[in-house]
Amino acid sequence: MSDLFGNHILQASALAWAIAQISKFFIDLFWRRKINFRALTSMGGMPSSHSAAVSSLATGIALVDGMGSSIFALALWFAAVTMYDAAGIRRSAMIQAKILNQMIDELFQGHPISDVKLRELLGHTPIEVLAGMCLGIAVAYWWMAR
Repeated sequence: MSDLFGNHILQASALAWAIAQISKFFIDLFWRRKINFRALTSMGGMPSSHSAAVSSLATGIALVDGMGSSIFALALWFAAVTMYDAAGIRRSAMIQAKILNQMIDELFQGHPISDVKLRELLGHTPIEVLAGMCLGIAVAYWWMAR
């Protein structure tokens, strides 16, 4: 168990994820001027914690095992698919959820079918993904250099 918790690459990845999640709270507080504790556990928003975690993971592996290693190739593709999903597929689902919620509000005012709304904050804009990626790379370089 100490090998797992002593893994510097895993530590860097977890730290990048945590910094991104905590950043969402403060960014939300700054822009909206209100406290939103849900930002600490939300999937969407600025920066993408998924992108931060996987880019930190890939960067840490590159620093330790080299960019020519098989494990780096795996980590790089894993990061690319995760970030594509965050900005592409999940963002499309988010847009569809907003439209469906709006349709339900407009069509069934006073005659609700269900009061349960679809979760709208699912994906990220490309800028949120890029910010998460840059954060992850920076955290990995900083953490691995300690």
